[in-house]
Amino acid sequence: MTSIALTIAGSDSGGGAGIQADLKTFSALGVYGASVITALTAQNTKGVSAIHDAPADFVTAEIDAVFSDLSVNAVKIGMLSRTDIIAAVATGLRKWKPPFVVLDPVMVATSGDRLIREDASAAIVSELFPRVTVITPNLAEAATLLDRAPATNEAEMQTQGEALLKMGAQAVLMKGGHGTSDQSVDLLITPSESNRYAARRVNTKNTHGTGCTLSAAITAGFAKGMSLTDTVAAAKNYVTAALKASSSLHIGHGSGPVHHFHAFWK
Repeated sequence: MTSIALTIAGSDSGGGAGIQADLKTFSALGVYGASVITALTAQNTKGVSAIHDAPADFVTAEIDAVFSDLSVNAVKIGMLSRTDIIAAVATGLRKWKPPFVVLDPVMVATSGDRLIREDASAAIVSELFPRVTVITPNLAEAATLLDRAPATNEAEMQTQGEALLKMGAQAVLMKGGHGTSDQSVDLLITPSESNRYAARRVNTKNTHGTGCTLSAAITAGFAKGMSLTDTVAAAKNYVTAALKASSSLHIGHGSGPVHHFHAFWK
């Protein structure tokens, strides 16, 4: 049986993040990828110059088209910039009931450009938190969702992850990639346990799409039948390797992409 993963996210015209990064990640990890595009972004390695949201009813049509034909094993949700689109996705999840859902609450691009309207954060919490398997916020996204300052150490990451659980999340992966220590530490927090995933921080400017890639890799693991802890560990290893290999790519003049196909391109 072919493992199938669906990404519901925005398109990155520069190819490094969003739908493009997700599909590359699925392919690199041996999973067939389908897509529901929620927005078009005019974007490159230097930033986002324009955003064109898809109509909510069209997002619904995309979701129904995929699920009515494909046996989707896992879903990744990325950029959802408006409340009506968030509601459409939540309705789709209720209707089709995919077994695993990964929510990456994308709010700000690597370049610093905001990708979500201010009123959409509350809708993500109320509409999607109860319906997903795990959420994967970075430090800034977790702070925005909680309306507090970003965590500066692992103890604060743990506290904020527990606070997100209380807001309705089933599991939280607090991503420490934007931290400043020598190690990049992620904390997987559930109601029953906490797991720590650490890797030496990679010194590279090619970090565009890192968060999308990690959440997509977790989704691919779910699609292949892996457990939550195992797929997070495998995804962390994949992204670390993609970052290490990114120096061999020379894409654009800003923050370049990670190397999704590092295991295949020679």
